Amino acid sequence: MSALKRNNVVVRGKGSTAMMFAHGFGCDQNMWRFVAPAFEESYQTVLFDHVGAGGSDLAAYSHEKYNSLEGYAEDIIEIARELRLEDAVFVGHSVSAMMGIIVAAKEPKLFKNLVLVGPSPSYINDGDYIGGFTKAQIEELLESLDSNHLGWSMSMAPVIMGNPDRKELGEELANSFCRTDPEIAKHFARTTFLTDCRDILADARIPALILQCSDDVIAPQDVGEYVHRKMPNSKLVLMAATGHCPNLSAPEETIAAIKAFL
Repeated sequence: MSALKRNNVVVRGKGSTAMMFAHGFGCDQNMWRFVAPAFEESYQTVLFDHVGAGGSDLAAYSHEKYNSLEGYAEDIIEIARELRLEDAVFVGHSVSAMMGIIVAAKEPKLFKNLVLVGPSPSYINDGDYIGGFTKAQIEELLESLDSNHLGWSMSMAPVIMGNPDRKELGEELANSFCRTDPEIAKHFARTTFLTDCRDILADARIPALILQCSDDVIAPQDVGEYVHRKMPNSKLVLMAATGHCPNLSAPEETIAAIKAFL
């Protein structure tokens, strides 16, 4: 099966440069619906679903392949090759930001810019590194997801979204979590929250924009500042947007920051 079909790739827009949007855990390409259209006049936009999400081919899901973020990075490389992309712009939200860094290190010609929305190379505190969670807290989070996928989704989504005055946003994220196959969600969560990519940050030397939200419980400001320090050619923008999903909660600010960078 082609990567384009497997990952439910949708190409729109017009322009000589491609712009690839990658969604985070528990989501799908629909999470970019307020952002991607703003770039269609100048770029060829490429949206896709990670295997296991949205309209992807669930039969292609492999626990062995997706035990690490490298499996997802391989899919991104395959999509880019099938579309014959070069010097594209990669926009990755949350865990997909790390996938973009992996791809940029492996295949330097695929991307000319990285846009990293709420990136975190490791969610677990380690010595002087503040990831936002202790190892025990992450284990507790994963155990809760294992025992009650729907309950975890309904309780965690509003916390992750971080806009308590706009309940519809938390509800949309919760519904997205709930649509994900529970077994795939549990596995992807372990891959996401137990991965440590700190040692590869310096390997991606292309210009990178780091969008850091205020009051983000998943990727706090310390994490954004750490990523900025470790990436040699990066720019850090502290957003007024709160929570972990500015692509939904603050699309105008997200669009403006990306356009200013590009």
